Amino acid sequence: MSRLYIAEKPSLGRAIAAVLPKPHKNEQGYIKLGNGDIVTWCVGHLLEQVEPDAYDERYKKWSLADLPILPEQWQLKPRSSASKQLSVIRKLVKSANEIVHAGDPDREGQLLVDEVIDYLKVPQTKKRSAKRLLISDLNPPAVKRALNQLRDNSEFVPLSVSALARSRADWVYGMNMSRAYTLLGKQAGYNGVLSVGRVQTPVLGLVVRRDDEIANFVPKAYFELDALIPYEGADIKARWQPSEACQPYQDEEGRVILRSLVENVQRRIANQPAEVVESDRKISKQSAPLPYSLSALQIDAAKRFQMSAADVLAVCQSLYEKHKLITYPRSDCRYLPLDHYQQRQSVMDAIANNSSELSSGVHQADMSLKSKAWNDKKVDAHHAIIPTPKQLKSAQISGREAQIYGLIARQYVMQFYPAAEYNDAKLVFEIGGGRFIAKGRSLKNPGWKALLGKAQQDDEVIDALVPPLTKGTVLTCREGVILDKMTEPPRHFTEATLLQAMTGIARFVADKSLKKILRDTDGLGTEATRAGILDTLFKRQLLSRQGKTIRATEAGRGLIYALPELAVYPDMTAHWEHQLQDIAEKRGAYQPFMAALTTQIGEFMHTAQHDAVPASLYSLPEVKRPAFKKRNRKGTTKASTRGKSKPKAK
Repeated sequence: MSRLYIAEKPSLGRAIAAVLPKPHKNEQGYIKLGNGDIVTWCVGHLLEQVEPDAYDERYKKWSLADLPILPEQWQLKPRSSASKQLSVIRKLVKSANEIVHAGDPDREGQLLVDEVIDYLKVPQTKKRSAKRLLISDLNPPAVKRALNQLRDNSEFVPLSVSALARSRADWVYGMNMSRAYTLLGKQAGYNGVLSVGRVQTPVLGLVVRRDDEIANFVPKAYFELDALIPYEGADIKARWQPSEACQPYQDEEGRVILRSLVENVQRRIANQPAEVVESDRKISKQSAPLPYSLSALQIDAAKRFQMSAADVLAVCQSLYEKHKLITYPRSDCRYLPLDHYQQRQSVMDAIANNSSELSSGVHQADMSLKSKAWNDKKVDAHHAIIPTPKQLKSAQISGREAQIYGLIARQYVMQFYPAAEYNDAKLVFEIGGGRFIAKGRSLKNPGWKALLGKAQQDDEVIDALVPPLTKGTVLTCREGVILDKMTEPPRHFTEATLLQAMTGIARFVADKSLKKILRDTDGLGTEATRAGILDTLFKRQLLSRQGKTIRATEAGRGLIYALPELAVYPDMTAHWEHQLQDIAEKRGAYQPFMAALTTQIGEFMHTAQHDAVPASLYSLPEVKRPAFKKRNRKGTTKASTRGKSKPKAK
């Protein structure tokens, strides 16, 4: 009986073969093992969606009247660069008795190999008996463990269906919306392609609305009041808490906007008794943050090293595939399986060896601790990104690789440190019939924060004099000090804050009922696609970088103003992402999801076909053809131009 392993990439295929029976025979596109089994691989996606004209010749010409384009029988075709490897796999699956699916352990990895098996028309009996190999660490011991834990591939059908629904939804939405608004733009005199995507456009909408909010912001005055209460040679500062009677003079954020009201309270409390009506002192604890998911890592790397999401993902892929120093990076999980706890010492030894900065932190860790990160119930196909037990023999990694490895390793080491402890104190005074609060916090025991360095620890400390007074103590308020303040506009998005917005999208949806059903893990896009979505918006010149901030371009703003409101807010897309997750977790189904999408696209196309051309499309900037360097026969370069190719909407 021969077994065929189908890996997602050659690097994974070689890692699998390395621990299987020798001698090995390297063939074109596969490795033959000593026991007759074979390891082969895809090279990323071997298949892609066909263009619309494959369904009907008339779709070669773009026409509003032909929209929406809705395939009845979906078709895939081999990628031009992958047909040779697809032929290799075609021959191998025919002769294999058993197939082992070894795609990456996520939604896309599941579909990538499943769609090849389906496309090659593998018999149902062989499909039903297929196994699933889940590898998150390319080092030999981890691969061996995974090979001993094969599961039935049929368990992961819902994951594959979820990825299939996402892929087809992106095609239907992107193809129809991009054609419709490019054609409307052409009617308005714009000669470029207006790319619209199910995920990318709501992200662009977030930035456009933030930019507009800042541009249109009008600062308004508001006022706060501190009571100064002398005590043992210093002043306790207690902030006034406006009562319900003050609501007519407050804004929606509860800030007092009438200075005369504050002046009245100021006069009323001067030289008046200040009685302690509440006194609270306690020790609060803050547990270590969980190990990283990809998005959490990208956010921290953007804040600390100003690295783009795409750069972080590229560095992670190198650390995973080339150096084998970290586990599978495209993970949306921040938890670890319990059996990984047994490997903690070898992982910590590797960190001490590979990172001089963390060496002392490793030695001071308490290996008997077990943080909440180890939780089998929170882990399925893949787990959090952590270091592997592999130890470098010399400085073999680049500066950026060392930075990202350091972040991942530090987050892991934190799991073996106690919680940070704070002394929290609060005093509530009653002065002249008003309520005033003084709060203070100081770090008692840094715990895991010792790994952050002194500067980052101090960021958390609030200095305030809050002495241990008992309830009923009466002091005297010397005076009230009015603080004249102005409201400030929100800040422009940065790479980090835009990623945070994409992962915590519930904060930005307009529909309050939708906020309730969205969970913390829902967001725009997936761990694997968010970096590419941002990269696409920059490449299509809909977003631009200005220093550390991200702004919408003139073309980006014009497109958002032209589109229907549903297309530019995250509500609809966030709801779809929620449904896709439900499909993956067996709580939802493919047909209702696609039916709702089809209805929505039909409504959008009706609007595009029958309403007037949006005014904002008439003010889009002129399309500039990018210059590039073309090498001539003499070896010198000269500037040239070329037309834009049609982008694929995502």
